[in-house]
Formats: sequence, structure tokens, C-alpha cells
Amino acid sequence: MLQYASITGVLRVILIILLIYYGIKILSRLFAPLLIKYVTKKAEERFGGQFGQYQQPKKERPKEGEVTIDKAPQRTTSNKNVGEYVDYEEID
Repeated sequence: MLQYASITGVLRVILIILLIYYGIKILSRLFAPLLIKYVTKKAEERFGGQFGQYQQPKKERPKEGEVTIDKAPQRTTSNKNVGEYVDYEEID
């Protein structure tokens, strides 16, 4: 048994789809800025917390007349002497 869609039913479905589309479009324009502000605030808190873990404590300035000696880190030199060069000739 076949059933055919009535014109009023098709128009009703199209009207409902258009209302939902424009409703979402209008609501997104209203609430998108608030949502973006919330997301950026949360991301800023998370990244700020991660940055705070790695931040070095500030050094105090020495008092006038105090002497401080800062040593430079020692550089490790690599050993470039890996062996002696041997010249060779091809034998035919």
C-alpha cells in the first residue's frame, strides 16, 4: 500500500527545517561571544598554570658592596680524534 505525502505536510516540514536553521543561526550569534570568552579564559588559566610550574624564582639583588661570582657552565669538548687516516688504492 503506497502513501503519498500531502503538499501541506511537505510545506510544514520545510517550514520547521527553516525555523530550526534560522533559530540556531540567531542563537549562535547571541551566545558565540560568551562561549568564546569562556573557552579562552579556561585555556588561559590552564596555560598559565603550566607556565607557573616552570618559572624560576627571581633572584634577589645583592646589597651594595657585596661580591658575587657567577661561574659559566663548563663546556664539554667532543673528541674528534677517531683514528688515523689510511690512504688506499684500488687494485685492478
